[in-house]
Amino acid sequence: MQSQKRRDTNPEIIVRSVLEDLGHKYRVGRKSLPGSPDIANAARKWAIFVHGCYWHQHPGCSRATMPKNNRDWWLEKFDSNRRRDARKIEELEQLGFEVVVVWECETRDADELRASLALRLPPARRSLSADTDTERSRSRVDTSARSHERRYVAEHVEFLARAADRPRRK
Repeated sequence: MQSQKRRDTNPEIIVRSVLEDLGHKYRVGRKSLPGSPDIANAARKWAIFVHGCYWHQHPGCSRATMPKNNRDWWLEKFDSNRRRDARKIEELEQLGFEVVVVWECETRDADELRASLALRLPPARRSLSADTDTERSRSRVDTSARSHERRYVAEHVEFLARAADRPRRK
């Protein structure tokens, strides 16, 4: 188990890439936060845990297998992982953080992951989707919460529509 990579795994790198596409800023492995989330933004109060389907026993996932040898030890190991995960998520939520768990199998389709994170995280402060200086300056001037929310929803509806038009990769 010591040979298992703990950070900079492929699923983590995919999530970070999607976050950058969405315009989010973040820090990796914040040890000052409970559970040392894989990715976090303390100022915006959100944290992401990227869980491997095997080690954290993703319910209903084909990768969440149970070893046949030493089964009792593995049951206890996986159970303690789940209890620790729940405890750390609760601690972060008590601090006011929005906590998102991304499973390894969810990183297979970057477009679906992008849509999911766009809906589950607060909007990014900087928008990479603005094409002109006029749109950027208009977005800075318009500060009311309601119009901000409308703009956020409209951007994501537009993104989902574009994603639906693209042919699926196999």
